[in-house]
Amino acid sequence: MTEEDQPDIVLYTKSWCGFCLRAKSLLERRGLEYREIDVTFDRELEDEMIRLAGGRSTVPQIFVRGTHIGGSEELARLAAAGGLDDMLRHDDDRLEVQG
Repeated sequence: MTEEDQPDIVLYTKSWCGFCLRAKSLLERRGLEYREIDVTFDRELEDEMIRLAGGRSTVPQIFVRGTHIGGSEELARLAAAGGLDDMLRHDDDRLEVQG
């Protein structure tokens, strides 16, 4: 899979995590693709998640287009406010205003 084929959303999860299921469900209801990285039994991946999330060790930790947004509650708030759609809009989809 090339970088261009990578989903814009990455979730670090654990198999038993209800908040992870909630975040995945929100994304699936919106028809959004995501990459799930299960850290349940992988300490190296969990350490990577903690580093990328600025020290946060709870799951899920969610990244949109490389930007850390937090967990499932932050994802839900972002989506409800329209911010998730804004973050996922590709640069070439945005209109430039000429002054």
